[in-house]
Amino acid sequence: MLAWLVRAALTQRVLVLAMAALLVVLGLRASTSVPLDVFPEFAPPMVEIQTEAPGLSTEEVESLITVPIETQVNGIPHLATLRSKSVLGLSSVVILLDRGTDVMRARQMVQERVAQVQGRLPAAARPPVMLPPLSSTSRAMKIGISSAKLDQTQLSELVRWTIRPRLMAVPGVANVAMWGMRDRQLQVLVDPDKLRAAGVTLNELRAAAGDAVMVGGGGFVDTTNQRMAVQQPGAIQTPDDLARTIVKVAGEAPINSRSSPAPAAASAPPPPSRLARRARMPLSCSQSHDEKRAAGHRPPAR
Repeated sequence: MLAWLVRAALTQRVLVLAMAALLVVLGLRASTSVPLDVFPEFAPPMVEIQTEAPGLSTEEVESLITVPIETQVNGIPHLATLRSKSVLGLSSVVILLDRGTDVMRARQMVQERVAQVQGRLPAAARPPVMLPPLSSTSRAMKIGISSAKLDQTQLSELVRWTIRPRLMAVPGVANVAMWGMRDRQLQVLVDPDKLRAAGVTLNELRAAAGDAVMVGGGGFVDTTNQRMAVQQPGAIQTPDDLARTIVKVAGEAPINSRSSPAPAAASAPPPPSRLARRARMPLSCSQSHDEKRAAGHRPPAR
């Protein structure tokens, strides 16, 4: 059989060359429409839910946030594996689905179940967020930022307004997750004995502080030719502004925070433990699957 093929190919040289040329043309034509994937997707579809909880320790995040979310999403169709991770101030729940599952439909079902458990999460927890669809090799980098000169509040502002926007501007970066942040706050330090002496309840103090920082529209002023918007500047900018807020009027004498029932101070939420004294912020950069596919068509960076 093999000898016959060799003999026929040598005898019909023109036919063999014509067929070879036809196959080369068809191959080049088909190569223009073949999808290229430099990094093939080898992992099953997944959905990741992240919930930030500033001020909560790892144990509190695990028991109050991670476990309720796991219990709620457990049992969704095409669920293969359920994983979770709880760290300081951040909960991450990863749902691995069967191969061939429609990710968009699975994300919709997960979102419906997460919406049901959101009302049972602690007040310190922010709304759960589903990360964009990412590839299996999406977690590109983890960064820990520390400083001996800046405190954790200043470091949080540096990461939020400087480092994270620059990382998000890098082509291919889909998300930059941050945890361990301490936001600058105006706090009202309550002394129960002084509140009782002034005849002020805690609910009255909370209502007065909330009304003081409320932002409302200023409306507008109509003129003959135009309508001018009225901007209402924020009345509370410093702790002294908050201290002058009137909490209650007893007879004809107003009572405010400066009267010492509850002095105001600029601070940040206390660290969950003594180990958090050193300013340190972890970052995690993720790359989208679509950008990874497109990365094969770009020249390598130098």
